[in-house]
Amino acid sequence: MESRIEFSIERSWSRETSRPSLHQTQHQFSRMMSDDKPDAFRNVSRKPGLQIWTINNMQMAPVPAQGFGNFFEGDCYIVLYIKQNRGSGQSIDIHYWIGKTSSQDEQGSAAIYVTQLDEFLGGSPVQHREVQGCESPRFRSYFKNGLIYKKGGVASGFHHVDTNVYNVLRLLHVKGRKHVTATEVEVSWNSFNNGDIFLLDVGKAIVQWNGPQSNRREKLKAVLLAQDIRDRERGGRAQIGVVEGGDERDSPELMNVMTTVLGQKPAQLKPATADDQPNLAQNNSVRLYHVFENSGNLVVQEVATQPLTQDLLRSGDCYILDQKGSSVMVWKGKHASQEERREALNRAVGYIKAKNYPPSTSVEVMSEGGESAMFKHLFKSWREKGQTQGLGATYSVGKIAKVEQVKFNVMELHARPDLAAQQRMVDDASGDIKVWRIENLELAEVDPSTYGQFYGGDCYLVLYSYQRSHQLQHILYMWQGRHATTDEITACAYQAVNIDNKYNGAPVQVRVVMGKEPRHFLAIFKGKLLIFEGGTGRPGAVNPNPAARLFQVRGTSEMNTKATEVPSRASSLNTNDVFLLKTDHKCYLWYGKGCNGDERVMGRAISDVLSRQDKQVVMEGQEPAEFWVALGGKAPYASDKRLQTEEPRHSPRLFECSNQTGQFRMTEVDDFDQSDLDEEDVMLLDTWEEIFLWVGKLANQAETKEAWNSAQEYLRFHPAGRDPDTPIIFIKQGYEPLTFTGWFNAWDPHKWSGGNSYEELKKKLNDAESLAQITVGLNITTVDKGPSRVSEGSYRAPGGPMSSPPLYRVHGIGQSPKPSTPSSPSTPRTPTSLRTPSSVSVAWSSQSSGSGTYVNPKLLINQDPSDLPDGVDPTQKEDYLSDVDFENLLGTTRLDFHRLPKWRQNDLKKKAGLF
Repeated sequence: MESRIEFSIERSWSRETSRPSLHQTQHQFSRMMSDDKPDAFRNVSRKPGLQIWTINNMQMAPVPAQGFGNFFEGDCYIVLYIKQNRGSGQSIDIHYWIGKTSSQDEQGSAAIYVTQLDEFLGGSPVQHREVQGCESPRFRSYFKNGLIYKKGGVASGFHHVDTNVYNVLRLLHVKGRKHVTATEVEVSWNSFNNGDIFLLDVGKAIVQWNGPQSNRREKLKAVLLAQDIRDRERGGRAQIGVVEGGDERDSPELMNVMTTVLGQKPAQLKPATADDQPNLAQNNSVRLYHVFENSGNLVVQEVATQPLTQDLLRSGDCYILDQKGSSVMVWKGKHASQEERREALNRAVGYIKAKNYPPSTSVEVMSEGGESAMFKHLFKSWREKGQTQGLGATYSVGKIAKVEQVKFNVMELHARPDLAAQQRMVDDASGDIKVWRIENLELAEVDPSTYGQFYGGDCYLVLYSYQRSHQLQHILYMWQGRHATTDEITACAYQAVNIDNKYNGAPVQVRVVMGKEPRHFLAIFKGKLLIFEGGTGRPGAVNPNPAARLFQVRGTSEMNTKATEVPSRASSLNTNDVFLLKTDHKCYLWYGKGCNGDERVMGRAISDVLSRQDKQVVMEGQEPAEFWVALGGKAPYASDKRLQTEEPRHSPRLFECSNQTGQFRMTEVDDFDQSDLDEEDVMLLDTWEEIFLWVGKLANQAETKEAWNSAQEYLRFHPAGRDPDTPIIFIKQGYEPLTFTGWFNAWDPHKWSGGNSYEELKKKLNDAESLAQITVGLNITTVDKGPSRVSEGSYRAPGGPMSSPPLYRVHGIGQSPKPSTPSSPSTPRTPTSLRTPSSVSVAWSSQSSGSGTYVNPKLLINQDPSDLPDGVDPTQKEDYLSDVDFENLLGTTRLDFHRLPKWRQNDLKKKAGLF
């Protein structure tokens, strides 16, 4: 009998969740919203993209795009992300972010705004509660280069990020390999430690200091963050330099900058601090609770534990799904009362308090029909409303269930990688095949005349070779018989490594468990795949020869057909399929009433592989007596015509894999793209029907060896009760098949050869010319440790509040022309020759202290390098234009220009005569 846990919580916790100080705020806010609800969201766009607001005096104040990714610790934010789905329709996520020093009133106002915004957008968005430092993977995915936490907030004077402002002095503490955060800390050596990375931002220059114990991936992420600050906040006109901690002597120019600002580096810095533990991929303790009110108290009643099924959710109720405190999700039925739907978020927070979970526990609230991918992944099966038949799994044996096979044009596969991924087909299966069997733990070639015949007592290696973009590609299938010995299975994996090495690591390796053959594996045998339950295919071996053998045939074409041996008894029959019954004297071809003409054709074709005897066609219901005698007598079997099941349509999920403290852990990457595949990592892509293991070229060898075990553990402990024999596909960087790349938008096969490694970026940033520009541009002479007198009497970091001046002021820093804005556009200056490097850096000549200069466009357009004014870099002519001239000539703002790929930038420069 299924256990039920029920407990009630006094209604007071609901008020406490909103905090007593919010009662008046809520009343005032609700009255304001009822009077002016349309105006509150008048600036909300329904176009795909990201929108952010901060809460200012109980109002939603929009944050400009330049400020995206910057969050003040004293504020609360509302983040709206609308994504255009493939085909049609949109998915909407609303997040409210809570800064660690934000007020209770701000937190309450943000929560209420989220509920109101959800209603304004039709009730379909998924709501998320985010706490500073514990943001969800989806939230972090919006800010690929990382999050920056800033001191202060609205109360201390909020200002949006101004582009081209250089009166900056701040120190950012950068942490994280996959999800990067940068926190403003005291500008002092006391803030440093040996394990992390720090960015010293002085406006016109950003110096990156890498802790001696930081790793390559962390260094690369920090460089990308520094470049993002340069491009978004400085219009691309700041220099970046990198210092390796412990080897400061190799960067004297940059250390001159650091010591001028920070003073002499102490002999000892703080030891490295441990990073936050990565998220556990899944918590296999999942419980579903029904939440309702009874006599003023909130009752939480346990409904079920994992694996969960969709039919447990009733449209008239609300439910809480608890992953043992790692996350809490609230599901709102479409027929639940309006009061219940509005209280959903509040109840989730109250539930967290009642269970004594950490305040940072992840919270998601969703409506029926708008469930998140994570929510659906926790259920054994999930059917979308109006879902049509899909390909499904072609390996179901002996069940009444049958999945309609969808025909497709294989010529579309290379033109549409997404189709290749969905159909699990890398090509049209017309490549070359070579098959080996494991015999005495060694490889033995299989006679080509028997290709497609697999015995459950054997293990096989199948090498498939095909052409893609005029390059030879390989897939190595490792087929494991159900009755093969452990030694044979181990030898199969060992021999696969040998073959992989023979082809220089190029083959994609796919583990195939008997009965779970992927679709492409079926296709390469052209409708003649025959699987025997036991025995061996070794020459001279004597196999059991039962009086009758029964095979179930599934498939409608050469691309998806196989015959699998099933127990030779009547109960194995299925009214929707074709069966072959082979006896010593005759071979029967049995057609169920639910099978179609294509299935019958494939049944007859594969029967010729099994037996050269004449076939006797038997229609269901017209079987001769000897047919039932061969099966041991007539017996009931699955005979409900056309009972079909649909494979659950689950969104793919990407994880970064790691093994720490002996426990398998994974960090999920939400809204992923190709750039999330790190060369140092092992990544797991879960497409539900298949598991892909992607190994970067620089991946840790120990993690690579453990990759197979990691994937099997992931399946074994998945809360939805996944099939542990799901095919696992092992892929090395640079050899990705279409069935993998198709899950990524705009896959670039040349991405990792584009010169964007950490070492290449560092070399480019630390070239002699760039270092000279940093030193000369800053014009460092002395340090005034007395009271600072920055322009306008106070200091403000871009996007930050006015605050007390920095401890140190470096002469030459913080003096820049007024940033150009729509209200004060830059105007072309009188053309003059640029100053010489002895007085100011060439790269910053347009931002020189004092009057500063721009170059007349006529002196730059279509000019040979020898005819340019002194000091102009012929490869960066656009840097010497005023903002107005820049937009007139290139047709885009400086900020948007720096966001374009290099080829596009060069194309615009060619058209403008600046290349």
